[in-house]
Amino acid sequence: MKQKYSEAFIEQAVVKLLSRGQRTVREVALDLNVSYHTAKNWMKRGSSATVAVGSTKEKRPQDWTAQEQLLALHETHGLSGEAMQAWCRERGLFAHHLTGWKTAFCSGVKADSGTRELRGLKDENDQLKRELVRKEKALAEAAALLILQKKFRALWEDEAK
Repeated sequence: MKQKYSEAFIEQAVVKLLSRGQRTVREVALDLNVSYHTAKNWMKRGSSATVAVGSTKEKRPQDWTAQEQLLALHETHGLSGEAMQAWCRERGLFAHHLTGWKTAFCSGVKADSGTRELRGLKDENDQLKRELVRKEKALAEAAALLILQKKFRALWEDEAK
């Protein structure tokens, strides 16, 4: 029987395959629980337009609401190994998404808003650091010019005497 993979799963798998670093395609395919040849075909094709997919349009993991995430965690609670991988494939997820959602629920922090807020604060911090460096350079230049001006005046006063 031919295995059907969701479009989202295939796209994420291709990204994972292309950014595998020192690992081989065979190792990554084993982690994804897909055959080596399927993984190679996905990489060659570059898109998954002709691959059979489920009838429903899959959502990205970031688009799942908190209720949907909780329901997914509830459905996968007793699953492990191949059953977990199959469930994730059907919905276009990876197991690490479920792990992240579980951690977020246990800590009581909403993952998306916290991440966005943290990113905004980091960007603001970087901007403030750049501005501080620019102002420190300007201050150092002004101090150097003041010192040179004083030395110049002192030099002319000595020559005038």
